[in-house]
Amino acid sequence: MTRPSPSRRSVVGRHLVAERPDAQPSIPDLLRADGVAVSFEFFPPKDDAGEAALWDAIRMLERMRPAFVSVTYGAGGTTQDRTVRVTERIARDTTLTPLAHLTCVGASRTALRHVVGQYAAAGIRNVLALRGDPPGDARGTWVPHPEGLDHADALVRMLRSLGDFTVGVAAFPDVHPESGDLDEDVETLVRKADAGATFAVTQMVFDADTYLRLRDRVAARRDLPITPGLMPVTNVRQIARMSYLMGTPLPPRIVERLDAVADDPTAVAAVGVEIATELGERMIAEGAPGLHFITMNRSTATLEVHANLGLGPATERPVA
Repeated sequence: MTRPSPSRRSVVGRHLVAERPDAQPSIPDLLRADGVAVSFEFFPPKDDAGEAALWDAIRMLERMRPAFVSVTYGAGGTTQDRTVRVTERIARDTTLTPLAHLTCVGASRTALRHVVGQYAAAGIRNVLALRGDPPGDARGTWVPHPEGLDHADALVRMLRSLGDFTVGVAAFPDVHPESGDLDEDVETLVRKADAGATFAVTQMVFDADTYLRLRDRVAARRDLPITPGLMPVTNVRQIARMSYLMGTPLPPRIVERLDAVADDPTAVAAVGVEIATELGERMIAEGAPGLHFITMNRSTATLEVHANLGLGPATERPVA
């Protein structure tokens, strides 16, 4: 199903202005509503076969009527062009609400404004503002573009200055690898909220307690709904690599369960679904505003967890 044509836009100076009589509820409104706001995350494909698989997954998961979907950049800020193209196509050719990714990696302020203009022209109003990882080595030393931005809060302010955008940011329940301190991470999220961010999405969560600790610490300071990222593991080597790149440690109890079946891909996927279901149940019961499924462009495991949790359009929270 094709989304209706975007409403009329104009550019006034450096500000992107949109007249949106058909505007949808903002992501923060969806997160604060009754029920569990489900969302899905995809990554841009590397080739035609990958793109076909991506669109199969998008069409399958579209049936679940998620609150929104997002398309990431590749490691180190790569694949920007594909990210923008796929996000634009989602806005144009599906019924889904896209959350566009934008990072500071390797980009001048002028280049960032250009990408924002592309998103605005496609009718995309929700943007996830990220500093991003160092190119070439996600755990390397961050060096900003000489004419770019150094922190996500500066990118949030730029987005808010360019038009009527709803801006989200990243959160790190297991502590950002460059900070090593929860207090610093809380202060960082507070600065992002003060810059204009109105919601946050976490990296993948494998310990519900770390998510709840961060959420509660931030909630005591600012009204910033934080949605946990949930990834059903289907490949042990892949999740180990992602854990390293993101600085998200896997709890020993999770590693033990996966290692016990590491030689059986079918069993790995089944255990991955079990773990994601358990985490989802706990975080929903503790009042998480939603669940952000990191799909790896596959729908099967995500749909299994989705079904196990009894999620669907306007799913109500369990009564304690």
